[in-house]
Amino acid sequence: MILSPFNVPDLRVGTLDSLLALSDDLLKSNNFVEGVSHKIRRQIEDLEKAGGVESGTLTVDGVPVDSYITRFTWDEAKYPTMSPLREVVDGIHAQIARIEDDLKVRVAEYNNVRGQLNAINRKQSGSLAVRDLSDLVKPDDIIASENLVTLIAVIPKYSQKDWLSSYETLTNFVVPRSSKKLHEDNEYALYTVVLFRRVADNFKTSAREKAFQVRDFEYCPETQQSRKQELEQLIQDQASMRNSLLQWCYTSYGEVFSSWMHFCAVRIFTESILRYGLPPSFLSAVVAPSAKNEKKVRSILESLCGSSANNTFWKAEDDASLAGVGADADAHPYVSFTINFM
Repeated sequence: MILSPFNVPDLRVGTLDSLLALSDDLLKSNNFVEGVSHKIRRQIEDLEKAGGVESGTLTVDGVPVDSYITRFTWDEAKYPTMSPLREVVDGIHAQIARIEDDLKVRVAEYNNVRGQLNAINRKQSGSLAVRDLSDLVKPDDIIASENLVTLIAVIPKYSQKDWLSSYETLTNFVVPRSSKKLHEDNEYALYTVVLFRRVADNFKTSAREKAFQVRDFEYCPETQQSRKQELEQLIQDQASMRNSLLQWCYTSYGEVFSSWMHFCAVRIFTESILRYGLPPSFLSAVVAPSAKNEKKVRSILESLCGSSANNTFWKAEDDASLAGVGADADAHPYVSFTINFM
């Protein structure tokens, strides 16, 4: 079990009314901050998995998050203790909102490139009836002249014998024995056939009547090269954007987690003042018992707190089902928040 102090400074109290109003908003704001933290963490996991990167330890200023909690120190330069608590909370909320907006933009840009690449991959990995044929048809497979044209036909596997025995008769002016198989997948076979250009439409109509699909295809070396370059560029762009987004997420997670812990400190301070009154005189600590020992630890804490009259001022959360800080389902004779960061 981990037990260490959680250093909460003497913050600016303000009025009782301001504390009560702030207390009502703290859970909602905390859930937002915690949600962004989890969102970035999940994005990191997805990016590491997609890039084949070994999962690293998430850190705050180079310190693992669990160690950061136990060593927490208030950042006076970033959040002056003399600032009103509402100003501190609103500042944290605004900062996290900007990071969330930035995350949405960066993820959208990355997903756009990934979507383009996936679309190309689907075209290259689908059945012969729908996939891109450019990597299957070679220049030597095409005969084209002023009078002759090569058509590309997709034939169901079970109909290949029918195709070979009938394609020459589907229309006049089909070059005998011109059909050649180029490729075969689980459903279809890909064939070429050479015929006179002026009867191409008649051939397509007759082929369709026999359930033979003639694919529209025109071999163009420049187009082939352009598609290849586009694919290579998208692969490079995806890898570059994935690495950039991953590094940004590592950094932003640390910023969000640090802000979240400052937010927790504000919440501990606020709830403790409302519970125990002024002047501030309370001990805050991080307690991390194992699951099987949590009930025992809470029992010890309750015995230490005794039956102080101040305990009657404790109020349960409005929504005990919410996970995160302040989400304990039961009222305790002490201020208790749960931090779910894994």
